[in-house]
Amino acid sequence: MILDWLKTDYGLGRGHGMALVHVIKKGPQIDSKHVGTEGVHNDESDTLWLDGKASRPA
Repeated sequence: MILDWLKTDYGLGRGHGMALVHVIKKGPQIDSKHVGTEGVHNDESDTLWLDGKASRPA
């Protein structure tokens, strides 16, 4: 539903779409199990940045 809409109207893939669905439903905070890990689901922070990588704090 939401993923189909994001794919159709904005051309987003499943991964980016799921990130937006998470933010819509639960806010930008992600589970800390992904912070500092390796692999495709790793991140340096427990917050999803929606305004681009360049705007992340140093």
